[in-house]
Amino acid sequence: MIAHSISRRELLLSASAAAAGVLAAGPARASDGARVKLGLDNFSVRGMHWKAAQLVDYAASLGADSLFITDLDAFESFEPAYLSSIRDRARSKNVQIHVGTWSVCPTSKAFKPNWGTAEEHLALGIRVAHALGSPVIRVVLGTWEDRLTDGGIARHVEQMVRVCRSQKARAVDAGVRIAVENHAGDMHSTELVRLVEAAGADFVGVNLDSGNALWTLEDPLDSLERLGKYTLTTSLRDSAVWSSDLGARVQWTAMGEGDIDQKAYFERFRQLCSGVPVHIETISGFSREFAFAQPAFWKAWPDMRASDFAKFVAIAARGRPRETWQPPTGVDRQKAEQQYQRGEIERSLVYCRQALGLGSARGI
Repeated sequence: MIAHSISRRELLLSASAAAAGVLAAGPARASDGARVKLGLDNFSVRGMHWKAAQLVDYAASLGADSLFITDLDAFESFEPAYLSSIRDRARSKNVQIHVGTWSVCPTSKAFKPNWGTAEEHLALGIRVAHALGSPVIRVVLGTWEDRLTDGGIARHVEQMVRVCRSQKARAVDAGVRIAVENHAGDMHSTELVRLVEAAGADFVGVNLDSGNALWTLEDPLDSLERLGKYTLTTSLRDSAVWSSDLGARVQWTAMGEGDIDQKAYFERFRQLCSGVPVHIETISGFSREFAFAQPAFWKAWPDMRASDFAKFVAIAARGRPRETWQPPTGVDRQKAEQQYQRGEIERSLVYCRQALGLGSARGI
């Protein structure tokens, strides 16, 4: 078992300040008494460069109910015997596995031919997910840069629909559903809904990312309302948003440390996403500017609805600037990043359990 990077006592103390306001009213509970599964997205600890077995052990050491392995590079082999060993390792530790991979949109700037064509890549992902007992394979279209290409995002959505449909029989036979993420500002929630409906909501759904909603100038609660009924899995985090000279800045944070009302979010999550695990994906320490005061910015968002944008601006108006993360002086940057990443995810899991009532009782 992998040792915690900070002690149990330190984790509880560090989370207590963020959780205090919510704890006063008591943590949210599911109406039927069932607790929402809580776990982590492995990108939270990307600096550790852990493979699947190490990730399973780390998740178990934190008392996680679920582990979202969102890149195929985490697997040392795609041979059945190896994948079975990872599946059995996770089951023995009571850790559910969800599996993901990268872009399967052949026209996206983010697409890489590492795993063959887009169709071959998706087929591989489905096979790996099935072997590991994952009910989903997470995929992405691309990033915000795709919005500025010829034909805009609609051209890429069409390609994603085509690729997903090409693998429908394979996915259905394997009992694996395709979960498309709202990823890095590529698709507004309304656009992702259109993709899912066009491909077929019987086998295609959503990997819901609350932090990425802000990169499409959305209130995360609005994104949840639109995408909730299609959601199959999650990559969630808190975010800070504040006004800037050019528009606004967004900086992702540990859970409970941003500007989003997490209690309200998860009360609605329970209603819309029954049975869906909460995977926390902390990607903290930097901010991105959204220069909407400049006319050129709107080339990427020709159909943005004023009512949606107004909610984003309101969040920014309430926020305050945050500092970017820097490694302590004299400390090796790689080691500092590893410690920082582990602190962010571990602190977040404590907050989710203590303040929001998520996860099983066996968690830290």
